[in-house]
Amino acid sequence: MAHKLLLIEDVENLGRSGDLVSVKPGYARNFLLPQGVAVPADKRSLRMRARLQEEREKKAAVDRSESEKIAAQLAEVTLTSIVKVDHDGHMYGSVSIADIAHLLSTQQVELEKRSIGLKHPIKEIGVYTIPVKLKEGVTGSFTLKVISEEASRQAAEAESAEKSE
Repeated sequence: MAHKLLLIEDVENLGRSGDLVSVKPGYARNFLLPQGVAVPADKRSLRMRARLQEEREKKAAVDRSESEKIAAQLAEVTLTSIVKVDHDGHMYGSVSIADIAHLLSTQQVELEKRSIGLKHPIKEIGVYTIPVKLKEGVTGSFTLKVISEEASRQAAEAESAEKSE
């Protein structure tokens, strides 16, 4: 038998603040109610629903504008990840979501790891377009170049040779 609850806060993969949801008793008892993100749906809490939805609309507008700013900022970002490779050009290890989040933080762009839409770690050298899912359904992307240490060193030497001429 499902429990009817009113969400006080947004819960990922369940609903938004002010939504009336039906969940299994264990999920309600063990997670939603102790965390304080939902209350049982009764007459008193249903009166609170309109106010919660109104607040959610205001917050959604702010979140959307912030997400659009971040998406515009990300469109201009090109990150470079320098990796070790063997003599055949195969990478040792991979470039994971955590590595990408760290590279973004060096560019003053703070994103949660779950926002980065990389399905599998990158295991080959190349240029990749990484999708990002932001709040309120706003999406963006940025470019990630994965290059070897040797190629990085050669580029730095070529750049220093150009400056000395």
